[in-house]
Amino acid sequence: MAQGAGRTAVQVAAVAALAAAVTVFLAVAAVRHGFFDLRVYYGALTYWARDGGEIYDFLKAGTQYGFTYPPFAALVMLPMAYLPWGAAIVVSVAATVAVSAVVIWWLLDPVARRSGWTRWFALAVALCLAAAYEPMRETVNFGQVNMLLLFLVAVDLLRLLPAGNRWAGVGIGVATAIKLTPGIFVVYLLVTGRWRAAATAIGSAAVATLLAAGLFPDASREFWTEALWNTDRVGELAFVSNQSLRGVVARLDPEHPSTLAWLVLVLVTLAVWGWRCRRAVAVGDEATGLALTGAVMCLVSPVTWVHHLVWLLPGLILLVDNGMAASARGRRRRVLLAAALIGYALLCSRIVWAWEKDFTGVDGFLGSNTYVWISLALLLSLPIRRWATPTGGGGPAGSVGPAGSAVEPGGVAQLAEQDRGAPAVQRHRIGGLLPVR
Repeated sequence: MAQGAGRTAVQVAAVAALAAAVTVFLAVAAVRHGFFDLRVYYGALTYWARDGGEIYDFLKAGTQYGFTYPPFAALVMLPMAYLPWGAAIVVSVAATVAVSAVVIWWLLDPVARRSGWTRWFALAVALCLAAAYEPMRETVNFGQVNMLLLFLVAVDLLRLLPAGNRWAGVGIGVATAIKLTPGIFVVYLLVTGRWRAAATAIGSAAVATLLAAGLFPDASREFWTEALWNTDRVGELAFVSNQSLRGVVARLDPEHPSTLAWLVLVLVTLAVWGWRCRRAVAVGDEATGLALTGAVMCLVSPVTWVHHLVWLLPGLILLVDNGMAASARGRRRRVLLAAALIGYALLCSRIVWAWEKDFTGVDGFLGSNTYVWISLALLLSLPIRRWATPTGGGGPAGSVGPAGSAVEPGGVAQLAEQDRGAPAVQRHRIGGLLPVR
């Protein structure tokens, strides 16, 4: 008992020290954006709901920035117009922190259980590290909705779909109706042959969109016919914060970026993504499917600001997952954990901003696109893990299958075998579990 209490005291002290170190880091390194994007949402919604204006006519004073999301997003955010500004900030930050904790827990808890880590301690350390992660701190400082969308998608891919729940797809559909880019996950469902979930996602997005159109016909007409196509509202493509393939091409020739070169890169990237996602889903690795699709969304979207790169978080956590797996030994473990550490460190460093004013030359090309290279590396080399599925129904949450892996609700037990150079998985029957090849 005394030994356990002593261990807990050490862990509490370690978390407190880490939290203090992250606080100092944020005080020095974090850029204060004054909840800029939240101010745009708040101003547009107030102008629309309380001042009688059209939501897509609003521009933040002194800028070209206005409300760029579909009308359903405006419906979801509408209560914000009736809150004091301070309360809107509190709701935005609290919601981001809450959903971030849930998503990180879903991804990290199986690793903690399998590795014998104290679960609350693993989560506390992960949340401290997430606070230092540039895309996360930018999401909070801008007042963005990125983590809320990631949460909606994760509900489907990490909880409902593996459990065979008939509502799988609703989260993806709602996220797509709020912001169009999560629609890539509908394509993910189609590419991997989950027709029912894809139909549910499409139906959910359609119902949400039609609901908004019925309630706000003028706003819907303006968005789908005008605002959606007005690219001036989103910012300059060559700006260093645009860490997408489109940004890479634009920085090569800011005056005349090649649309053809961008489209070729997008098609090749999507082909690789589709192939890898099908392999992941074939062995039941839905979490890697989430990570790969998050990475490809960042790559192929015309505009991927740094704060959008919270979608790379699942990939970084899964690198740790793979590195800590029983099958990862010696050099392989070191490589995987080093990759996670380097990727995380670079994504905390603001390194791309060193080339904000001048991204010419070889160093400019390599440095200004650092986060794009990380997205590509995750897409190309994130290991696909082999899974074991029960022969007759889901196993209990937290039970242990082959290789010491945790069985999640819905009955999947991680073998943590890799898709590159891994030996064929031997067949075993342990506790009614049959690993697959």
